Amino acid sequence: MKRAELEGQTLLGIDYGQKFIGLSLYNVGRDPFPFLHGRIVVAQVEDPIEEIKAIVNEEAVDRIILGLPLLTDGQESTMTQLVKKFAETLKAAIPSIVLHFQDETLSTYEAEERMKNDPRFNFKVDYQKIDALSASIIIEQFLQEQVSQ
Repeated sequence: MKRAELEGQTLLGIDYGQKFIGLSLYNVGRDPFPFLHGRIVVAQVEDPIEEIKAIVNEEAVDRIILGLPLLTDGQESTMTQLVKKFAETLKAAIPSIVLHFQDETLSTYEAEERMKNDPRFNFKVDYQKIDALSASIIIEQFLQEQVSQ
């Protein structure tokens, strides 16, 4: 797939975690960069999938880019399996959505480093926003890979 094929589409980046699910939105060709859409606090909602489904409908999302946590050597971990199971449930709940996995190795580390160097975050790690920033990095990495293909 080329980036031109994504033109005009809305992407939802998801950084899945058992406690927090980071979300970011990006409209290819219209937005200058992915926008932080916040996070879902898993313990505070009845069903995170329903929350995501509502966002997909409200924002007219075309594709979900789901971060896939791999070990630095590319091997899968227990968390990788949890994310794949989450993806299956998500796809079953929203069968019309196109879902892509994106290697998210070190995305949280990169989010921390960006926050430490960005005045928008007062040069500090903001744990209320780190999951959403990780989700935006997942979108950025996905788009970089599409351009390089």
